[in-house]
Amino acid sequence: MSKVAMLLALLGVPGAPRRTDPAPAPPKPKLVLVITVDQLRADYLTRWKPQLTSGFAVLDQGGAVFTSAYQDHGVTETAPGHAAILSGRWPAHTEVLTNVLGVSDSTAPLIGATGPGASPRRFRGTAFFDWLHAADTSSRALSVSRKDRGAILPIGQARQAVYWYAASSGIFTTSRYYADSLPTWVTAFNAQRLPFKMAGRRVTLLLPDSAYREPDSVPWENGGHGFTFPYALPSDSLKAAQQLPNFSLMDSLTLAFALTGMEALKLGRRSATDLLAVSLSTTDAIGHAFGPDSREIHEQVLRLDRYLGWFLDRVFDKVGKTNVVVVLTADHGVTPFIESSLRAGHAEARVVNIDTLLTAVNARLDTMSGDTTHRRWFEIDPGIVFLRDNGKLAARGFNVDSIVRALATRIRAVRGVARADLPGDLAQADTVADPTARRWLHTVPASSSVAVVVTLADWCAWGWPGVPETAVHDEPSESDTHVPLILWGKGVKPGHYTARANTVDIAPTLARLTGVSALSLLDGRVLVEALEP
Repeated sequence: MSKVAMLLALLGVPGAPRRTDPAPAPPKPKLVLVITVDQLRADYLTRWKPQLTSGFAVLDQGGAVFTSAYQDHGVTETAPGHAAILSGRWPAHTEVLTNVLGVSDSTAPLIGATGPGASPRRFRGTAFFDWLHAADTSSRALSVSRKDRGAILPIGQARQAVYWYAASSGIFTTSRYYADSLPTWVTAFNAQRLPFKMAGRRVTLLLPDSAYREPDSVPWENGGHGFTFPYALPSDSLKAAQQLPNFSLMDSLTLAFALTGMEALKLGRRSATDLLAVSLSTTDAIGHAFGPDSREIHEQVLRLDRYLGWFLDRVFDKVGKTNVVVVLTADHGVTPFIESSLRAGHAEARVVNIDTLLTAVNARLDTMSGDTTHRRWFEIDPGIVFLRDNGKLAARGFNVDSIVRALATRIRAVRGVARADLPGDLAQADTVADPTARRWLHTVPASSSVAVVVTLADWCAWGWPGVPETAVHDEPSESDTHVPLILWGKGVKPGHYTARANTVDIAPTLARLTGVSALSLLDGRVLVEALEP
C-alpha cells in the first residue's frame, strides 16, 4: 500500500484501499532443549552415520547441521565450553578459563551428599535464560548433568533448578547456592536407588562384531587393563553407583532424571518459553579412558544415539514437536592417544610436561628475590602459565616482562611445544590466518595474571609424572575445537551448512528464535542462514 493510499484509508475516504495489519508474529517455542555431549567430536557423527538411526538421525535429517562448528578458544575443557554455549561469549569475557577456574566453591556445599561444593560465582555476565526471564518472569529452567560444571554453567548465575550426580553418594543433588533442600521430585527419584540397582549390569555390543572396524584389544587403553568387551559394573551396589559415570548407563539415568524434572516443573506446557539444558558426560569418561579411535567410543556413540531417540520421543509427546527448539553440540573434542598417533605415522607425537622447568624457574626466583616463602611464582593449568607473584617482583625492582619473555623462550625449546606466546603479543596477530592466536585471544581476559600461553605441536598432549596416560583435550587444535552443532525445530531451516559457526553463536540465535534480547554484549552472531524468514 502506498503512503497516499494508506493516508486515504486512515481518513476513511470511500473507495480507498483497506488497511491491512501486519501478520501476527509466529508463536514462540514453548521449550528450548539444549543437549551438550561432553567430548563428542564432530567426526563421530559422520564416521558412524549409517549406524546412527535414532536420536542423531532425527536431528540430522530434520535440522540445520553446521559442519564447520567450533569451540573457538584456547583451553578446550568442560567448564569454558559449557560457559560459552548459552552465554554467547568467549572465556575471556565469562572469565571461566579452565576447569580449575570453573565452579568449585567451598561456600556452596552439596545438599544430602558428599563432594566438593559448587556454584557459578566465577561466571561473569548473563546467559540465555536470563534473557528469557527478563522477557517473561514466569519462564523456568532445568539444567541436569553428571558433572557439576556441566549443569551449572549453561544457566549462568540464575538460581534455577540445577542438579548433578554425586557419585560418592549415588544421588542427584545441588548446592546451597541454589536451595536449602531437595524438592520432592528429586528426593523421590533418588529414593528409587537406580544407580545401586545397576550393580552387576553388563555392557555388550549393540551390533554384531563385524559392524565395528576398531580392534577390541588395545593394550594402551584404560591404563593397560580391562580393555575388551563385555564390561560389567561392580556387583557391590555402592561401588556400582560410584563407578556408574564410566558406563553408558549414566547417560540413560541422566536423561531419565531430566524427563522426570521436566514433568515435575511442567516445562514447555505453560504460556512462557522454558529452558531444559542437559549435559551428557559418559562420552567424555569413555573417551579419556579408551580414546577416539576405540571400539568402546564407537559403542558409546551408538548407545547415546538410542538413548537420545527415546528421550526426544518423550519430550515431543509431552510438549508437541512444533513447540520445541533443539540444539545439539559439544563442549570440546579430544586428541588421540600418543601411542595411537605414533602407530598412525605421526612420529612427532609425544607427551609434554614443563613442571620441572617451572620448578627450576620458581626456585631461581626464590633466590633472586630473597623471598623463599612464595615458592610458586609461576603455575600452569594446561596451556596457561599464570604469574602468581601478587606484584612482588615489580616491587623489588625486577623487570617482569623480561622474566616472562625469558621463560617463554625456555618453554619453546621443550620438545613437543609449537609456540609460547605472551598475551600482549597476540594482539598483533592476524586472527584469520592464525587461528591459534585467535583462540588464545578468545581465552585470556584483558586484565589477568596470565603470563604465557603454550600451544603444543599437532598430535602432542600434556601429561604429568606418575599419572597414567589418557586421551586428553585442552588444546586450540582441530581435534579439540571442532564440535557438532545442530539446530532443530520451530523457525529452523533444515539443511547442511558449511559456513563457519561457533558455539557462541548458539545463544544469539536462540534469542532471535524466541524473540528476546541479550542482556550482555555478545561475541557470537545470529546464524541467520539457518533460520526461516
